[in-house]
Amino acid sequence: MTTPLYPGRPIYDLNTSILAGMPKEQLQKSLADCQLALIQLQSGAKVASVSYAQGDGSRSVSYTQANMAGLTVMIQQLQRQLGIPGVRRGALRPVF
Repeated sequence: MTTPLYPGRPIYDLNTSILAGMPKEQLQKSLADCQLALIQLQSGAKVASVSYAQGDGSRSVSYTQANMAGLTVMIQQLQRQLGIPGVRRGALRPVF
């Protein structure tokens, strides 16, 4: 059994995530679509749609500026599934 680096945060398991089983090419396309949707939202477009296919069919999601955080979380999840390292804050060191 592995112990997480941060006790309150579980380890991300590629084999049991909601995206497990999707081909790498499909994950990469979905990531590119989500990133483009986020750019469109941040540049002032009102609504961005993202479509992706999973084993049981296609899905389409529309994001507005109100739920931009959800789109950001989806991008981070796709990045983790693809093994792309995220941005981590450095350790805090007290200064006396």
